[in-house]
Amino acid sequence: MVEVIGVRFKPHGKIYYFSPQDFEIEQDTPVIVETSRGIEYGITAIAPREVPKEEIHGELKNVLRIATEEDKAQYIDNRNRAKEAMLICQEKVKEHNLEMRLISSEYTFDNSKLLFYFTAEGRVDFRALVRDLAAIFRTRIELRQIGVRDEAKLLGGLGCCGRETCCSSFLSEFAPVSIKMAKDQGLSLNPTNISGICGRLMCCLRYEQDGYEEILKRMPKNGNKVRTPLGEGIVLDTYTIQEMVKVKIQNGDSFEIHVFPREEISTGKREKKHNCQCGGDCHKGNQPKDVSVEEEIELGIEDFDMDLL
Repeated sequence: MVEVIGVRFKPHGKIYYFSPQDFEIEQDTPVIVETSRGIEYGITAIAPREVPKEEIHGELKNVLRIATEEDKAQYIDNRNRAKEAMLICQEKVKEHNLEMRLISSEYTFDNSKLLFYFTAEGRVDFRALVRDLAAIFRTRIELRQIGVRDEAKLLGGLGCCGRETCCSSFLSEFAPVSIKMAKDQGLSLNPTNISGICGRLMCCLRYEQDGYEEILKRMPKNGNKVRTPLGEGIVLDTYTIQEMVKVKIQNGDSFEIHVFPREEISTGKREKKHNCQCGGDCHKGNQPKDVSVEEEIELGIEDFDMDLL
């Protein structure tokens, strides 16, 4: 086990582990830490605790000191200077006629590097821009192209639910989201209805997916033959959250539609009928076996009139 603290460098940003050394650090304490890109100012998001070595990725950097009032003042000054640098960079982008959109800028705490974040449709040759910016600011310049999700996280905004976007309010990392999640949850597949302000699938599709997957394992699929308290029928539809199943049951020459709780229906196996009078001798070595309801449908055993479904 290794003792670490978790530090954030941006509000709701990713948490990174650092060694607290001999400092007594509580949560929400500002600290100065050593990072791969230089000295940085961050806020303690996780108080000292022990974690398995397997959770440590790469070299564990150290906390240099607890931030002082002078450090806080320098951090604020760096933010103000970064905003001024943003305006200058935007003018230079126009001069060079580059197809890129600046999103934000920041100085490292020790002023050893000035970073600009931008979005663009494709690759951008910004070498001449970097030379101009380096001559103006007299420090190392770094331009980073980010995706639309990162842009939404940096800029913030309101989602279709009327609340602040999840990525800018509490999500520290982006989890994979797929169209299968929308299908499992019975949502409209219209991109307008399931996309966030970034134009990608909404992050909130992920929140309830595990619950849906667990329920769907217990639910029959549409078209399956099932047994109900009123007899055998075919599944027409399912209601995942309520765990209800709509079933079509044949009643003489007509059909009835009923809705049952999932626990009242069965999709168990049944023995395949042996219709000849040989007593089974004609099938020695190949005796009838249990077949699932799905297999019965494929074999056409006691099938319903599917044209009426």
